[in-house]
Amino acid sequence: MGDSSKAYRDTLNLPATTFPMKADLARQEPALLARWDAEGLYRRIREARHGRPPFILHDGPPYANGHIHIGHALNKILKDIIVKYRTMADRDAPYIPGWDCHGLPIEHQVLKDLGPKKQGMSTLEIRRLCREYAARFVDIQRDEFKRLGVLGDWDHPYLTMTPAYEAAIVREFGKIVATGAVYKGKKPVLWCPFDETALAEAEVEYADHTSPSIYVKFPVKNPNGKFRVDDRRGTSVVIWTTTPWTLVANQAVALNPFEMYRLVKTPSGDMILAQKLADSCMKIFGFEPGSYEITPGAWAGQELEGVVCGHPWLERDAPIILGDHVTLDQGTGCVHTAPGHGQEDYEVGLKYGLAVSAPVDQQGRFTHEADVFSGQRVFDANTPIITLLKERGRLLAESTIGHSYPHCWRCKKPVIFRATEQWFISMETTDLRRKAIEEIDKVAWIPKWGRERIYGMMANRPDWCISRQRVWGVPIAAFTCMNPTCRTPLFSRAIADHVADQMEREGGSDIWFSKSAEDLLPAGTVCARCGQGAFRQEQDILDVWFESGVSHAAVLKPRPELAWPADLYLEGSDQHRGWFHSALLTSLLTDGRAPYRSVLTHGFVVDGESKKMSKSAGNVVSPQEVIKQHGAEILRLWVAAEDYRDDVRISPTIMAQLVEAYRKIRNTCRFLAANLGDFEPRRDAVGLDALHDIDRWALHRLHGLIERVDRAYADYEFHAVFHALNNFCAVDLSAIYLDILKDRLYTEGRASAARRAAQTVLNRVLTALVRLMAPILSFTAEELWGYLPEASRTHPSVHLAPFPVAEPGWALTDVHIAQWERLFRVRAEASRALEGARAGKVIGSSLEAQVTLYAGDDLRGFLTAHTDRLAELFIVSGVDLAAFDRHPPGSETSADLAVTVARAGGTKCARCWTYRTDVGSRHAELCARCAAVVGP
Repeated sequence: MGDSSKAYRDTLNLPATTFPMKADLARQEPALLARWDAEGLYRRIREARHGRPPFILHDGPPYANGHIHIGHALNKILKDIIVKYRTMADRDAPYIPGWDCHGLPIEHQVLKDLGPKKQGMSTLEIRRLCREYAARFVDIQRDEFKRLGVLGDWDHPYLTMTPAYEAAIVREFGKIVATGAVYKGKKPVLWCPFDETALAEAEVEYADHTSPSIYVKFPVKNPNGKFRVDDRRGTSVVIWTTTPWTLVANQAVALNPFEMYRLVKTPSGDMILAQKLADSCMKIFGFEPGSYEITPGAWAGQELEGVVCGHPWLERDAPIILGDHVTLDQGTGCVHTAPGHGQEDYEVGLKYGLAVSAPVDQQGRFTHEADVFSGQRVFDANTPIITLLKERGRLLAESTIGHSYPHCWRCKKPVIFRATEQWFISMETTDLRRKAIEEIDKVAWIPKWGRERIYGMMANRPDWCISRQRVWGVPIAAFTCMNPTCRTPLFSRAIADHVADQMEREGGSDIWFSKSAEDLLPAGTVCARCGQGAFRQEQDILDVWFESGVSHAAVLKPRPELAWPADLYLEGSDQHRGWFHSALLTSLLTDGRAPYRSVLTHGFVVDGESKKMSKSAGNVVSPQEVIKQHGAEILRLWVAAEDYRDDVRISPTIMAQLVEAYRKIRNTCRFLAANLGDFEPRRDAVGLDALHDIDRWALHRLHGLIERVDRAYADYEFHAVFHALNNFCAVDLSAIYLDILKDRLYTEGRASAARRAAQTVLNRVLTALVRLMAPILSFTAEELWGYLPEASRTHPSVHLAPFPVAEPGWALTDVHIAQWERLFRVRAEASRALEGARAGKVIGSSLEAQVTLYAGDDLRGFLTAHTDRLAELFIVSGVDLAAFDRHPPGSETSADLAVTVARAGGTKCARCWTYRTDVGSRHAELCARCAAVVGP
């Protein structure tokens, strides 16, 4: 204010609040967390919602090894937003966090830390160290998750390594055994030769890999009357492979039964290969056109079935067989078949009774069966095998190929397919595949493409290999008869239940490694086949995906505050082949339906340029650093602001933008609170009839905001919540309503009806805003809650308060909405003219302006009906109306409106700063309105 106005400052109702403009989140948030803990906030929420309709979000267990990363933060905050919203929406929504505690990564790290000390250590000693390692990181991650503002039953989480959970795993295994779906067999599985264990599909990542690419001749030994063999130069079936090492285990050559094959005469002998690929292959082999002859006549693949080839170097037959898996996308149309090293090879081999040979040990080295290659690592053996093929005259072409190849998710090294004795759950015996595909369509997938993703995986997945060759996990509750002539496996639901009961009573699965088979089995157990009673317990453990997959039975069913099935599972998109997948299969086998009604999937976190995060690229963003710099609140805002359905970007630039958005929301709320210091709702609130028109408009916009935000939360559209809140604060409030309202708030009498009307709306807006933002901006909402008028703080915490409900009486009619839209279009034109006048130094403050609106007849008639509110809307000292055809040249114009700005006439009021002709009429320096407020 100018000097002449200083004397009147104390007569103004200026904003006043101790709610800080600077959030200082990194320091304030821990204090709020401590208060929530001390007050038992989560327990009080549960008590308050007891008996309400349940909403169960089942937490997928993160792995207990290491500090949380930014993907963990995204996941846990999304869950927290949902649970808090459902709670405020009057649902009983408990949140029970969990941890996956078993498995290779922990065992691998413990053994790595032990170094040479691991030699001679017992299984039980290693398991004890693994348990301690997992427990340590459960505690670390628990604190880090709580720091994000996530409310839950942190004192009673579920851990897959507790005796009760381990017993539940074994019982679920027993239930599945009872269905007949479990079997032990030798078949190829994904195998990590570095971690020495079988892997699940979910434990494999595909990455670029360079492999040899070779074309090999399989000499024909018996053409079975189909053609003549060239006795001088030989006749061969030509195969192409990128895994030369698997030739050691070759048992056959597969052709497509319906594709056509031709015999080609070449300088290197006669060759049989697919007709469509003949010319392209000859070019690869280095044969110029004219140097080879594609002979007349052709055979369908099925006509060549039974032709016998010889192995390229071993004394072994390789018959021609047929397989629908053979394609002509690349290669020769003739596929080298090793049933011990490939799923499709295994399946076609079963039809033909081929040997499942896999002369490779658990470290990926050839066994003595591989003869001259014995002891060599399979990938290292590629080169000497190629050399041998050259020496034998079997190699036609050699190069390398870059392609996508499976790698172990943990050690990041290439895996192999290796046939071993493993435990499986059949996808066919109980019709599990068909049931799973049908059940997928009964689940709501969010986003909808999640259905296509899991459907495709389920339609093509092999039998589930559930055994692992490690020690840190829950053992497979099975035994083997010790009679050397019998060796029959012994497993049943009754045995599994018997073992599970012991585990639950006696401290968990360690008893499997400390007790004898005789102690573990029911008394008097004998082999059903040979009648003997000596057994050895199985040494393999269960796949950790089985362990976490049965959490629906181990957690949802026994805990009284939960319910089965869950309303929602929520994890990253990789879990379509992981937790969502294993949970669906186990639940279908034991309960006949999915364990979830809905599945929500989020993308991965990438950098600002949508590149994958990696330490080597230096683009990793840690949640700990973000919290240290900005506070967890900004992380929470980031989660809400980004569209989680795609990969989620994060960068310093993005965080800076969110800090600015947060600042605007916070300062808008601060302004609201600062103008409510003297407002007591029970005493001062007025009814709808006492509100000004602009107040009714503000309540209408609040009504729309509440409906929009409520719908967005319910539909899991959190970015829509952020944009709605941000737009309401920046536009509806700051740029329009609050800007217009300042004069009334500051200059009207403190207890005047006009000011109380404005405060009534501000109180309703702030009370609603705080609750609307609470699921996302949990710390700020709680802080603001303490600054509401006491009567508006209906609960001790905002998180105990109900979600706001839009009152029907707030909504304007369509006619009134159309009027306001028209008025704001005119206001926008006036604002543009005012900015021009300000830039031209015609005016300084908008209150120095007198605006003239030159309007067409229809618009002028409309504006005439609203003359008394125009100056307030434009925040100017006066507004005149004139006919459109009278507008001066050069004035701001639209189709039916022109606007001019001049300096206002009259005298400036020293208190409200408006220019009025009545200044001095009742007081030397004040307008009549201010004089009435100030008094004599």
